[in-house]
Amino acid sequence: MTGRRRTGAAVLSLVLALAAGGLIWGFGPWDGESDPADTCRGSLAVEEAGKFFGGAELEFRGHAGEWMGHETEYCTAQARSEESGGVRLKLSLRPAAAHRASRAAEETSAAPIGYGWNGSFDAGYNPAAAVLVDCAPLPGNGLLVLADIPEDIRKLSDEQVSGLARFTTESARLAAKRYNCEGPLGKLPSTVDRTEWQEYPVARTKGTCRDVVTARDIARLGLTTASEMPAGRALTEECSLDLPAKGHSIRLTAYYGPSAQQEMYLDKRYPGSVKGAIMRSHPCNGALGTAYFKFEELPLQDAGKDARKTVRGEDGQRLLTAFTAASAARHGCPVT
Repeated sequence: MTGRRRTGAAVLSLVLALAAGGLIWGFGPWDGESDPADTCRGSLAVEEAGKFFGGAELEFRGHAGEWMGHETEYCTAQARSEESGGVRLKLSLRPAAAHRASRAAEETSAAPIGYGWNGSFDAGYNPAAAVLVDCAPLPGNGLLVLADIPEDIRKLSDEQVSGLARFTTESARLAAKRYNCEGPLGKLPSTVDRTEWQEYPVARTKGTCRDVVTARDIARLGLTTASEMPAGRALTEECSLDLPAKGHSIRLTAYYGPSAQQEMYLDKRYPGSVKGAIMRSHPCNGALGTAYFKFEELPLQDAGKDARKTVRGEDGQRLLTAFTAASAARHGCPVT
């Protein structure tokens, strides 16, 4: 996943390990074309899909599968006409306990989807969205709704990109009603934040690095520049701080819900990949569950050897404490 910058070998090892253990998800065969009201058992936002495709006649397909012993659902909406260019809206529903974050839910480059939702929007090459809804009846006390458009964003209109956010949140609203979820739901998004990574002097940060660095840190560590994304309630977020040593930087990352479960699982399975990192967990309410926070000084390794570190442990702990408090507060988690 993006936040970890894992090597291809590590990811391949994970896939092979899961497959060997019988944990890799498997879907049954695709259903035939389904009635719109039955697609993803009535959770697909048909009206928003129709608006996305400009009123074209649509066809719907879907199937159910399993991940980590929990049922997941997957479905698509697509225009019948050849003029659609093969563009599809893809929707996935899974309980929070099926800790397999994906796309927007795990991307540190995704912005908060906003409008009262715990969720993220990735306006990258292939747009994707994710929202997490409190849902006590489901394993993990939450419902994770993922949607994306497997199409080059340059071929989509601005209205279609924003339409993905509306499609995702309205599908989440329908699914929440179906599962009798008790969590508060947000509003229908009218826009999406397409801001990319922004660089600011550390004393003027206003996004994911806000309220992290003090004057003491600036003086003690020689920090000058921060790279950040917009602040909000994204499911994964990051703050990057440049260090004086050439090529060195600090990475602070926050994970919530299934993203946190996934990251903790990977860190435990591959401890060598986080050697020298500082990690801590923090309790949140509902589907956000136990949030997970991490401090790392990059590079982690240099030519197979431990890279010389320039940040002392107590400084790393202090920065991680500030980042944890700021991020947790944004997400409504208890902060003492």
